Amino acid sequence: MASSNFSSLSPPIFSGENYPVWAVKMKAYLRAFDLWEAVESGRDPPPLRANPTIAQIKKHSEDTAKKYKALSTIHTAVSDTIFTRIMACETAKEAWDKLKEEFQGSDRTRQMQVLNLRREFEVLRMKESETVKECTDKLMKVVNQIRLLGEELTERRIVEKVLISVPERFESKVSSLEDSKDISQLTLTEVINALQAFEQRRAIRLKETKTTEGAFQAKLKGKQPSSSGGRKQPGEKKEKEKKEGDSHKSGGRRGRACNQLGHVEKVCKNKTNQQGQQAQIAENQEQDEEKLFVATCYATNCSSGAWLIDSGCTNHMTYDVGFFKELDRSYTSKVKIGNGDYVNVMGKGVVAVETSSGTKLISDVLFVPEISQSLLSVGQMLEKHYALFFQDMSCIILDPSGCELIHMA
Repeated sequence: MASSNFSSLSPPIFSGENYPVWAVKMKAYLRAFDLWEAVESGRDPPPLRANPTIAQIKKHSEDTAKKYKALSTIHTAVSDTIFTRIMACETAKEAWDKLKEEFQGSDRTRQMQVLNLRREFEVLRMKESETVKECTDKLMKVVNQIRLLGEELTERRIVEKVLISVPERFESKVSSLEDSKDISQLTLTEVINALQAFEQRRAIRLKETKTTEGAFQAKLKGKQPSSSGGRKQPGEKKEKEKKEGDSHKSGGRRGRACNQLGHVEKVCKNKTNQQGQQAQIAENQEQDEEKLFVATCYATNCSSGAWLIDSGCTNHMTYDVGFFKELDRSYTSKVKIGNGDYVNVMGKGVVAVETSSGTKLISDVLFVPEISQSLLSVGQMLEKHYALFFQDMSCIILDPSGCELIHMA
């Protein structure tokens, strides 16, 4: 039965690389067929005594056959290139020792290899970009190489190494493991599973955070985007309007288009914009910026600015505190923008927008000082039961009562 199994199971093949792994596999293979003793001892079986029994003759014959069978097995388990190096060996032990000396080196060489691997083990740390699995796989590869060279690392030492190698984001989990159980009683599998579960929960929470408040393609206020239609930054527009208002005051009269003191009709910039067009298409933005509709609206304090209607933005938001009719500054949060950075939300409130059909109030608008463009969220308007109609290059927005809020053509 053993002979039948021997002929059907092929030994691992050694081609000159990764000798320690092959040696472990080959030793197990030889033991499975009761041949390792012949390799390890290298001795011939004792001679038969006078007048041997049939059983003694049979055992002597089997022991002698094992010696040659072990050598034949080693010959079969190496490539032709490696075979030429052991073809002159007369015994299995001689062939085994020759391979070990050539590919594993002397004891001194092995000790140097162990020393280098121990040094690698000590300095290994988990990188911020790595997962727990990637780190532990790398660690266990070094541990197994040390063990293949005949040295041993206890599981307790490996557990301690894992706990001190993870980044700061795992500090709370490491502390809970240390508090809940004696480190000497922790198994490596238990520690790895706990860290992986913590890592997965953290990834889910981060994903939920990105989903709830992520502003797609919003730009930081520090960037200066190119504009179309003569659109300027809010500060420049206010300063210019102030100068024009000072030079064209009209006895305390208020402009009909903007309701601001000192604005007469022929120089009121807001009147010109209102008569010319209420909306325009964003052009010549930065190359990576999505082309969006731009609705030109006016807040109650007459600080004019362009609002982008953005299908990728999850919340209405503006950088100008002057747009708000009501503002709750106790509300704080963070918003992720297009380049991956987070900017602070400094409040939430109601913005009053002047349109051709009168003043409209838009609620739940975030105050984000660090963005450079006011954004109207398509998703939030749909949630509030607003209706949006897009056709060709025009857009009509109706409030929940069916009244026209913005018409862009």
